[in-house]
Amino acid sequence: MVIAVDRGRYTCLFDGGTATSRQVHAMRARELGRKSVVVGDIVGVVGDTSGAAGSLARIVRINKRDSVLRRSADDTDPAERVIVANATHLVIVCAVANPEPRTGFVDRALVAAYAGNLSPVLCLTKIDLADPEPFAAPYRALGVTVLTRHRDEPVDAIADYLTGKLSVLFGHSGVGKSTLVNALVPEQHRQTGDVADLTGKGRHTSSSAVALALPDGGFVIDTPGVRSLGLAHVEPDQVVAAFPDLNEGAQQCPSGCTHLADAGECHLDTWVREGHGNPVRLASLRRLLASRLGQSTAT
Repeated sequence: MVIAVDRGRYTCLFDGGTATSRQVHAMRARELGRKSVVVGDIVGVVGDTSGAAGSLARIVRINKRDSVLRRSADDTDPAERVIVANATHLVIVCAVANPEPRTGFVDRALVAAYAGNLSPVLCLTKIDLADPEPFAAPYRALGVTVLTRHRDEPVDAIADYLTGKLSVLFGHSGVGKSTLVNALVPEQHRQTGDVADLTGKGRHTSSSAVALALPDGGFVIDTPGVRSLGLAHVEPDQVVAAFPDLNEGAQQCPSGCTHLADAGECHLDTWVREGHGNPVRLASLRRLLASRLGQSTAT
């Protein structure tokens, strides 16, 4: 399993991919062509696999991926980038304050999770600063697992949930993601950062994705803090399907309905008016769909 990528060199764990596995450094073989190798990939390696200092093997095969976390530069850029492969869970990390949580980002991450075959989890940090329930409740009602983190309390409940899984931690800079990683895997000493006073946005502290072994089994993949999550690679039907509270109503729309606010016969307005869906969620869905068409919207 690939656990780190650094300037064309790949660190792989052998012997089952546990904390005590042999680490081997490798390069990508020319015969792979333009295929990308990312953290979480299960790969075939030849050459010097001793793991000795200065040794270098070659990656010659990438096994079929069970899941992928992908993003594009923006919602209209067709070029997509695979960030992580084979993760079972996408842990969407948000602070309840400083910086304020954004439903638009969480909804985007949910779309990316469902489209990539990952199970989403919402992890709310800094709950000592504000009540997490107003933000958490709508997602919990959709069946999304919600975890919380108080900065001065043990991380045992989150650790118990993540043990045995391959989980990606994903969120904006400054939400406490690296602090969470340091609590889960204390010996890693991931760099942490504060929120910039002038912008209210976090400073980047992780520069590349890396898989870290949890003490009792499983891995967490720490990813760089993100400013945006483009979804150009996700089809509109997949975007709508990621809103299960609205998807049933969307099935009653006329064929070819865009589900946008100016779609005159869109059934979703009636669906929400009758109390089957949340108007805030409908607005979020429409922002995502409009953004994919290049329409300027705030998310």
